[in-house]
Amino acid sequence: METRWIAAIFARDLDTWRKEILAFPDEASIWATLPGVTNSAGTLTLHIAGNLSHFVGAVLGGSGYVRDRDREFAARDVPRAELLATLDDAGRAVQAALGGARPIDLEAAYPEVVAGRYRVVTGDFVVHLVSHCAFHLGQVGYLRRILTGDAMSTGAVGIPSLATAHEVKAG
Repeated sequence: METRWIAAIFARDLDTWRKEILAFPDEASIWATLPGVTNSAGTLTLHIAGNLSHFVGAVLGGSGYVRDRDREFAARDVPRAELLATLDDAGRAVQAALGGARPIDLEAAYPEVVAGRYRVVTGDFVVHLVSHCAFHLGQVGYLRRILTGDAMSTGAVGIPSLATAHEVKAG
């Protein structure tokens, strides 16, 4: 598998994430939760941006990013513009690392011990990161819909935005 395809999936999902954050009616609602929901859309945004900036950007891409995971979960009322900027930064880091300009051996051991105790293969972990991003994107989408009562879709995980997708005529 080519890493540029993985980078394109991340780009698609981060673009949809931006749309989700922009679809919240105001900044306060980005930080709202409901009973039984631990993390707000704002918290999840900081978390996924930090996660990708570290695991993809810094570890695989050598960006120099230093993660502050505690802040990802403790910060509140970060302005929407700053949340969007963190997503954009993460997207650029992913593109720089996986976009094809530098070779990444997906069969090699991931260069860092994960979660303080696990050795994994790079490709396995990168696919996990794609899934992790999509999981939290879905949470943000449902949280927005429940909090606002707005059932509008932002087009998450659409086939047309796959790097190799092209429409074929029926018949």
